[in-house]
Amino acid sequence: MAPVYVLDHYFLAITVLVTTAYQLSGFAIAWIFQFDKITDFTGGSNFFLLALLTLLMGNTYHARNIIASIFVMIWAIRIAGFLLYRVLKTGSDTRFDDIRSHFFKFLGQIVWVWTVSLPLTILNSLAVSDTRRSGSNPAFGTACDIIGIILWVVGWIIETTADIQKFRYKNNKSNPKDKPVTTGLWKWSRHPPYFGEILCWWGIFILCLSPTVSGSLSSSAKSAQYGAIVSPLFTMILLLFASGIPTAEKPQGKKFFLMSHGPEVTTPNQAWNNYKAYLNETSILIPIPPAVYKLLPGWLKSTVLLDFPFYQFDEGKDGADAIDNARNRSD
Repeated sequence: MAPVYVLDHYFLAITVLVTTAYQLSGFAIAWIFQFDKITDFTGGSNFFLLALLTLLMGNTYHARNIIASIFVMIWAIRIAGFLLYRVLKTGSDTRFDDIRSHFFKFLGQIVWVWTVSLPLTILNSLAVSDTRRSGSNPAFGTACDIIGIILWVVGWIIETTADIQKFRYKNNKSNPKDKPVTTGLWKWSRHPPYFGEILCWWGIFILCLSPTVSGSLSSSAKSAQYGAIVSPLFTMILLLFASGIPTAEKPQGKKFFLMSHGPEVTTPNQAWNNYKAYLNETSILIPIPPAVYKLLPGWLKSTVLLDFPFYQFDEGKDGADAIDNARNRSD
């Protein structure tokens, strides 16, 4: 069977159309029924759909194409399945309260899936992998192949392990409620799943880059492959500045602050002090031993190590409003 040409040689247009149709179908269900239980599932499963679609359309089953496609499909199955199971068990996901009600916010998921899938989409395309045209297939085992596989495997293990560890911790009723998760990977990082996800997509990008680095491609195909660096960069931007750490860090700080200072507190407790100690000794993203991290200067933590001040719940600036809001909700 010959490779399938649809709209362009890089599969860019067809993947946009498929992603848009798939996500709009998910939005229609979420909006009509105000039902957020499929939001994460439609995002994760969309990655699987694009990986399988481009692999089959390209019909160039080189080892690199197969491995990269399988990696993305494994990542997609895990993230979609785990998050669907979690939201079904907990009943809702407050991260999507605004998204499921506003069409243009939901469009962000279309951009996310399509952009992050670009390295694999372009690798599987006719312009890069069809050697009967101008594509290239260097022997598997290049430096990019090895580095990419190592990064993806390490990232996937970190992401999967951290999610399981936190899920088990939260479902163990004997664990203290006045302390954040500090077991396993969570002892070294406040957001290990995000660190693992970033490694996964840098690994995919580097693995998919082999035809450009070690093969012979046209200048336009090389530019397309290098341009796919937007995938891991976009992943980092989302997790560092949008739907990742910012949506988790300050709300968690607020929760522990109210445990100690909220209107319903009747006896003194150490929840807020415990949390501040946790912030001081636990890296926000990159896993670092607590004994090392707590000795590092504040300027290094808030710059190179990415613990930006705007993430933090400031009890001086935010505390009074948090208490007032909690009091109003309880009235």
